[in-house]
Amino acid sequence: MTAAFTFPGQGSQTVGMGKALAEAFPAAKAVFDEVDTALGEKLTAVIWDGPAETLQLTENAQPALMAVSIATLRVLEIEAGFSVARDAAFVAGHSLGEYSALAAAGSLSIADTARLLRTRGLAMQKAVPVGVGAMAALLGLDYEAAVAVADEAAQGQVCQAANDNGGGQVVVSGDKAAVDRAVEIAKTKGARRAMLLPVSAPFHCKLMQPAADAMARALADVTINTPAAPVVSNVLAAPITDPDEIRRRLIEQVTGTVRWRESVAYMAGHGVTRFFEIGAGKVLSGLVKRIADGAVGVAVGGPNDIEPAREALAAARSA
Repeated sequence: MTAAFTFPGQGSQTVGMGKALAEAFPAAKAVFDEVDTALGEKLTAVIWDGPAETLQLTENAQPALMAVSIATLRVLEIEAGFSVARDAAFVAGHSLGEYSALAAAGSLSIADTARLLRTRGLAMQKAVPVGVGAMAALLGLDYEAAVAVADEAAQGQVCQAANDNGGGQVVVSGDKAAVDRAVEIAKTKGARRAMLLPVSAPFHCKLMQPAADAMARALADVTINTPAAPVVSNVLAAPITDPDEIRRRLIEQVTGTVRWRESVAYMAGHGVTRFFEIGAGKVLSGLVKRIADGAVGVAVGGPNDIEPAREALAAARSA
């Protein structure tokens, strides 16, 4: 198998995402209905009609992006013959996308995934008062250089690498004063750009420990099955299949670095040449080209993407 199925994270959300799929394919609409029922509200109204500020709230964006990803996958299964068990060497997702990957592989139910992501979004937002933390993108520095910048900027506060996205794109997270220092230090260390990000909380750093504790409680009561394909864990950049380890790594993920560059490199190093980005946006497909020489990113998020995806999967099967 030379294909991996990947799932986007926060930042890929847009008002109207998934609507055309739901209107064209009953299987997609069924997923959105299931998510609405699980949450006890019409999240789909926010996804399709906005306003954007409401969709961007972490507690909405996280289950919304998962809903779009799984709705897209269901259409691919029916219309293009996709099968996680047969076709995916690995599944992986960026931050919240790891939950989408687990739902795609049958490790978590859609309803449980929606509720977990609602809990995760709320807990991450509440963990740090607004204005206390920050995140910044450091562009043009490799991971090791960015970690050195974060360490120098910390000065007794929290400042750590939150996302190693690849292609010289590393995000740091922590106390606002420390992240501000990191932006200035990065500029002296050869960063092409260093800028604060418009986020509401400092994700994937030690300040998120209250959210990690909340997820430990939430995950304790959820059934996790062995996935149909190995899940490349964000915090390990390596595949896992054991349900107890999946639970443990999801808790660690809240405060740990999203090791996306290494995750893609691992999959490419184990024979993956086509990375199907299933859901909203094309962020992960763009990163693939920068991380793995010769690998192809195939973004699938609307009705017009289904046939090209079917052809790309046929090519992957024959490779």
